[in-house]
Amino acid sequence: MKHSRWMLAALCAGAVTVAAAGMHMQQKGGLDEFGPYQPVADWFKPPRPGYLERGVSVFAESPNRIFFTSDLEFVPHRGRGGPGPAAPGAESPDHHFVMVLDAHGNVVDEWKQWDGLFKMPHRVAISPYDPDRDVWIIDRENEQIFKFSNDGKKLLMTLGEKGVIGNDAGHFGRPTDIAFLPDGSFYIADGYTNTRVIKFDKNGKFLFQWGSDGTGPGQFKVQVHDVAVDPKGRVYVADRGNNRIQIFDANGRYLDQWPNIRGPSYIHITKDGHVWVVCGQGNRIAEYDLSGRLLTYWGMYGAGPGELDDPHDISVDTDGNLYVSIFSTQKVGIEKFVPTPDADRSRLIGPAFNRSLPLAAN
Repeated sequence: MKHSRWMLAALCAGAVTVAAAGMHMQQKGGLDEFGPYQPVADWFKPPRPGYLERGVSVFAESPNRIFFTSDLEFVPHRGRGGPGPAAPGAESPDHHFVMVLDAHGNVVDEWKQWDGLFKMPHRVAISPYDPDRDVWIIDRENEQIFKFSNDGKKLLMTLGEKGVIGNDAGHFGRPTDIAFLPDGSFYIADGYTNTRVIKFDKNGKFLFQWGSDGTGPGQFKVQVHDVAVDPKGRVYVADRGNNRIQIFDANGRYLDQWPNIRGPSYIHITKDGHVWVVCGQGNRIAEYDLSGRLLTYWGMYGAGPGELDDPHDISVDTDGNLYVSIFSTQKVGIEKFVPTPDADRSRLIGPAFNRSLPLAAN
């Protein structure tokens, strides 16, 4: 009898936990495709009508200045099921590597003057600690890291040798992402060929690195897809090849891992102490607390508005709008979501914890 009561208590506790986790699902029917958001249909206006851009990265400097990078322009095949794979030979020889969008999804600026530098602009970002709002672009396939003035007129720093793969202090192996620290130093996730994280000082001087190929603590399997820093200075690495997130101290000492996260592509840490992970392989955006406990998730595969086909990274502007880059030849490469009027605030993706950017002039 005592055993039965114990089992009943455990079942009740589990039911309470499940009920608490599922309190947002009170409506009849539906699949919770977009979580607490609604997509803005046809938001992005491609620079050439009839073509689509495959999305790689997005960074919302303000609600009216959104950086968007792409590596491929193509003509979608449209059939009974809507957009499908690009038809043979439908890829455009033109490129729109770095675009700046306004609040309505119009391309208001392109950095065409720098097209010769890029092949696959895998990440665009601005340090929240930089009053000049310089723009960083990680080009995966050309093995380089670039720092530009905010208006794109000046190239301020270049790291790496174009087209040359290496794992020393001056070369990269298909690097993927960047994370900033208050003193101007930064970490680089490196990447699709290498299996390491590198730290540089504010002037781009190599400081140290960690990581090797493998499945053990502190090891990575390609791809090392993202790096992020939390309010305590801990470093989170999207170890996509091992379907996990690993956590380190500021000097690369292993602390913890969160296993069984399928294909983590991007890590977004918010002011409320939650970690949002973009899972490109599962077409989901998932929320965890700082201990790694799964809180909620949403996302649905598809080619329609708001549906996901390999989401790559996200950004949140100061109005709470969410932008998702989509690495797809099935549909438009960027989506904008706005919170629903009755949104469960606990499920909204907040601004990054260290977001302190002065807003760009609108």
